[in-house]
Amino acid sequence: MANRIVLNPISYHGKGAIESIVPEVQARGLKKAFVCSDPDLVKFGVTQKVTALLDKAGMAYEVYSEIKPNPTIENVQTGVAAYKASGADYIIAIGGGSSMDTAKAVGIIINNPEFADVRSLEGVAPTRNKTVFTIAVPTTAGTAAEVTINYVITDVERKRKFVCVDVHDIPEVAVIDPDMMSTMPKGLTAATGMDALTHAIEGFTTKAAWEMTDMFHLKAIEIIAKSLRGAVAGEPEGREGMALGQYVAGMGFSNVGLGIVHSMAHCLGAVYDTPHGVANAILLPTVMEYNAPVTGDKYKYIAAAMGVEGTENMTVDEYRKAACDAVKQLSMDVGIPADLKAIVKPEDIDFLAESAYADACRPGNPRDTSVAEIKELYLKLM
Repeated sequence: MANRIVLNPISYHGKGAIESIVPEVQARGLKKAFVCSDPDLVKFGVTQKVTALLDKAGMAYEVYSEIKPNPTIENVQTGVAAYKASGADYIIAIGGGSSMDTAKAVGIIINNPEFADVRSLEGVAPTRNKTVFTIAVPTTAGTAAEVTINYVITDVERKRKFVCVDVHDIPEVAVIDPDMMSTMPKGLTAATGMDALTHAIEGFTTKAAWEMTDMFHLKAIEIIAKSLRGAVAGEPEGREGMALGQYVAGMGFSNVGLGIVHSMAHCLGAVYDTPHGVANAILLPTVMEYNAPVTGDKYKYIAAAMGVEGTENMTVDEYRKAACDAVKQLSMDVGIPADLKAIVKPEDIDFLAESAYADACRPGNPRDTSVAEIKELYLKLM
């Protein structure tokens, strides 16, 4: 079977990259933007860094900010109605995964109205038309939603998140400007950064991984390991490194999938509204230990990319432990909780395990698993 790679047709990287937005819009003769951004970004003036450029160029736009941290079916449907009422002909998504995922779902439904119920988009939906022309501007260094073909929506009624995978949803233009990420508080920087590391490590070890995605993932691990502590400390170099590292991770995992860290994290987000990056960071070392026996020599390369020295002289058990320990240390250094005691209620464990097993990311996990084994992983972190 042939391996497939899907990436943005155009992406801009580095300080001042948002200056490229107006020329990209003008070149296409687009008339009005539907600016999809979360309310805090609007409140604290982050969204305005982009809308000020539109104002200066005399370009019309409307801001839609009815977005929750874990976007819901209702968010999407409200967004679809708002887009139709706005008269817009393209989308600018500004924010983290929540804004991006909402924008992706809205854009897909606008051009594929038969999926207006949103639930029918779960999995690999048979959409026929590409999304509305979209420019994606991330404000967090973690989700890489600007370069992926995935998005996640919360079904509040059923207390679950569902993953949508669609080559038609990828933004036409991605604008990765570290200045758009400069106002992230330390906690969010840490959580989204560990989310990016999870993407890189799960993408590197997933069943579908191959040489090209391995290249992306190993480089992403290296960049993130060098940059995250500095980014949390507010250092510009760390911020710039994380902006790049999370995107490179997205180039890989979008094309090969993830594993049960994400399956288990999705459930925590759906049931407890746990921030996705925090959930991933808590789960990652424990799941890495669980998966280690079926990963061949891959943990040797993870350990080396994390900055561990002497891996070439280590035994299999030693480099697998070194990789897990390096991830644990980074998570601890940036202030991520070590367990799920403050999050998970014991009476919910069975539901969480069953939901995680049913999640779309689970089949990609390198180790075949079961509901019972996932339950044990949750319990281990209690």
